[in-house]
Amino acid sequence: MTAVPPGTPAPADLLIVDTDVVTMAPDRQVVTDAAIAVVGGRIAAVGTTDALRAAHPGSPELDAAGCLVVPGLVNAHQHTTADPLVRSSIPDDVPSKQAIFDWIVPLHAAVDGDDDELAATLTAVEALTRGVTTLLEPGTVAHPLRVAAGLRTAGIRGRVGRWGWDTPGAPYAAPPAETLAAQAETVAALAGDDLVTGWITLVGHDLASDELFVGAADLAARLDVPMTLHLSPGPDDVAAYAAAGRNRPVLHLRDLGVLGPRLVLGHAVWIDEAELAALVHSGTAVASCPGAYLRLGQGFTRAGRHTEFLRAGGRLALGADSHNAGDTPDVWRAARLLAGVDRDRGAADPLRADEIFALATVDGANAVGLGHLTGSIEVGKAADLVVLDTRTVSWIPRGDLPTQLVWGAAGHTVRDVLVDGRPVVRDRRITTVDVDALRTEATQRRAALLRRAGIDIPHRWPTVPATQYRARRTPRPA
Repeated sequence: MTAVPPGTPAPADLLIVDTDVVTMAPDRQVVTDAAIAVVGGRIAAVGTTDALRAAHPGSPELDAAGCLVVPGLVNAHQHTTADPLVRSSIPDDVPSKQAIFDWIVPLHAAVDGDDDELAATLTAVEALTRGVTTLLEPGTVAHPLRVAAGLRTAGIRGRVGRWGWDTPGAPYAAPPAETLAAQAETVAALAGDDLVTGWITLVGHDLASDELFVGAADLAARLDVPMTLHLSPGPDDVAAYAAAGRNRPVLHLRDLGVLGPRLVLGHAVWIDEAELAALVHSGTAVASCPGAYLRLGQGFTRAGRHTEFLRAGGRLALGADSHNAGDTPDVWRAARLLAGVDRDRGAADPLRADEIFALATVDGANAVGLGHLTGSIEVGKAADLVVLDTRTVSWIPRGDLPTQLVWGAAGHTVRDVLVDGRPVVRDRRITTVDVDALRTEATQRRAALLRRAGIDIPHRWPTVPATQYRARRTPRPA
């Protein structure tokens, strides 16, 4: 076989041509009239269309004329099990603790592996159609390998863990040694997967012993993987730690040696000055889910300090939580809500649109330890790319790009999505999953899951078949 000389033109896997590119590279340049070459799942080049066609003759092309290419968005905290099958069903007039323990936990206790895989697929499909290419599951998962299979089928980049708590009597709870062994098993089973990997996941709050907290941190370090847990989305954790004679939650974790750059802390809303400083000093990342805090009434507008945390040098990312809290895995909405709440409560130095979009992409990726791989459009990084159709009315005319991306609800203009160079959304349609079949199965599984959990979802509006409907006559004005 004759060797091919270095530099010899060869086809790329795909050329995205005649477009504008929001790189989110350190200089934040926007490259106009450009093309992107994708080879082996990576970004091989960004340049003019003519130059990349010459360098990669005979390549398949994606025509992106009149469009804008941005990096895939990063969702740093997204539950994928149970909730997606009963989305928008838990009453929004019950306290957050009641919503979790009277509704969500019983539903999770009733799921089977088919439920978990289907729910994960459904979540990933919805996320991808909204331009989210990376999704981190924070661990309320009974069947992690089935969840990983669901994410992989849809084609999203993900991290998966499993239930991690040792609270007596709780579903899937177990003694620390058994819990940690199950965590290690998940990480090992997903090792070597290019798309969906494992990480250490604790429920957190006040639902883990000190032995489990410390053991999980040690396990994450030994396996060289990240770790996540929930803490202080509302005031309950602070009160529970005080009642148990513990320090404030973040400071207690600091004293245990759990904080650090390996940890992604879900929420951390109700924190004081000392806790904020401990998070920044330790390099602990925080995943902010503003939609969930507002939906559950957890006091984000009163207590949230995520902007202050970021301004102090903290590592911040965005999340959407669950389908009965954030209600949709939509990072565009999370970004807009964070920006709006910040401004409305009169923050001294509110986040600008360009900073918010960075949290949704490159800064979010950096916060969760994936900045080397995704979050910006740079040569060598994974081709996690989103094509926005800026020929739509909401883009006429184009304004300041970060302002329009964050405040202009750009998510509804997602046209095409690539993950690791693979087209998973084309012309607004998912390419990896039969959505009609997904709809049918999800509807059937919703009913079966609710029956097994013994939960009857209340409906505030009565429904009647048309054959029984009798419209009320509107009186004519006198």
